[in-house]
Amino acid sequence: MSDESYLQTFIQRLLEEDVGAGDYSSLACIPAGTTGKSVLKVKESGMLAGVFVAKSIFKYLDAEMEMHQFMNDGDFMKPGDIAFEITGNVHALLKGERLALNCMQRMSGIATLTNKYVQKLSGYHTRLLDTRKTTPGLRFLEKAAVRTGGGYNHRMGLFDMIMLKDNHIDFCGGITQAIEKADQYLKKNNLKLPVEVEVRTLEDVREVMKIGKVDRIMFDNFSTERTAEAVKMVGGKYETESSGNITLDTIESYAGTGVDFVSTGAITHHAVSLDLSLKATFS
Repeated sequence: MSDESYLQTFIQRLLEEDVGAGDYSSLACIPAGTTGKSVLKVKESGMLAGVFVAKSIFKYLDAEMEMHQFMNDGDFMKPGDIAFEITGNVHALLKGERLALNCMQRMSGIATLTNKYVQKLSGYHTRLLDTRKTTPGLRFLEKAAVRTGGGYNHRMGLFDMIMLKDNHIDFCGGITQAIEKADQYLKKNNLKLPVEVEVRTLEDVREVMKIGKVDRIMFDNFSTERTAEAVKMVGGKYETESSGNITLDTIESYAGTGVDFVSTGAITHHAVSLDLSLKATFS
């Protein structure tokens, strides 16, 4: 399924949840066929995200809907700014209002927090990655918001990378066994997927270096001192990633170790939605 068809299916499902048998409030007091205009007002400073989603929602409800954008995804916004105005069938405007706001507020919060982390990496080659710690059903929007904020997506799900974490390793009986079996599985099934392995100690790093057959080594909950030592041990042979203990206060010190990536779930699961409103206008 393409990204666009996935978005259309998402919109349909969420409108069914919200509208149900009908928007009786609008049906009761606004004549069918009435047209009008609403404006997206910014009420909180941050980074704007999700305009493309709002446009898709309103176009889904009324193909003749017209949007005039004053701001784009990734723009910094402040209270009082107008992001866009949208004109069309009033019933469609009111049906889509809350869904559009919910998506944009959530995405703007994630983009804003992501960008704060990204700013800490200025001057370093280290890049910020998200994780799978996302809201069920909203992952594709939340990961889009991470990209808007300047971060990178680690993986969309379990299907686009082999990632051997601690539980895989423990259930399999060790790092060597897990890597070897993953390598055999890829060859047997003619799959070309990147392989990442999580390590918990410097001895684990040494073991991975002996085996090879991976693309990236993740240092799980390493101190910055241990991370620097691990990066030196890897010597650029594989990509390196730090995970755990990555906060706004610590991210720059991890970048200073020379690690290629830092990943944190906080940019999605700790993000706070920003305040936006969609109001009728008669100007």
